[in-house]
Amino acid sequence: MLVQVVLFDGFDPLDVVAPYEILGTAMTAELVSAEGPRDVPSGNGLLSLRAVSRLDPTSADIVVVPGALGPLPDGIPTILAATLSTPLPALLAEAMSRPECTVATVCGGSMILGMAGLIEGRHATTHRLGLDALAANGVQVVGTRVVDDGDLVSSSSVTCGIDLALYLLERELGPEVALETERMIAHERRGTVWRAAWELSRRG
Repeated sequence: MLVQVVLFDGFDPLDVVAPYEILGTAMTAELVSAEGPRDVPSGNGLLSLRAVSRLDPTSADIVVVPGALGPLPDGIPTILAATLSTPLPALLAEAMSRPECTVATVCGGSMILGMAGLIEGRHATTHRLGLDALAANGVQVVGTRVVDDGDLVSSSSVTCGIDLALYLLERELGPEVALETERMIAHERRGTVWRAAWELSRRG
């Protein structure tokens, strides 16, 4: 399976690195951007990461969208909103049009989808400070660490990206793979993953 983790100017490094490392233990994972190969600066100037290719919504099995890192209260919303003027929303819309592709978000990543009008009526979560804003974009907000709405899987605050990645391993490859990875990184997931009723029915 191919996992593409999206980088954009101002991304939160932990939102990126944790899912990239965890999913990369059992899948092919790569860092990408909407513009193609480039060095992408994270928020607060902490570091840059190299996008090795352009986000390819026609071939990715999982696309991970991180949140942003910046000063509160206005820095993070400004960074997230700036992505709307890039090719990213169109590429994410194309990914979401493929039922076989799962779009996963960490922290404010779901806000990008919400502001782009891509998840109206869908169930999702985000950082607690952004729940009202996400709801204002027509999203059915669920206040849990991980929300599974079928081909949309979202997680709330920054460290929840670890739980998100482990859940995706379990969902796609089975509990044995997820458990072995948990042991390797000495992390225990907590909380209940909220799953949409239709998704539970589909999976039997």
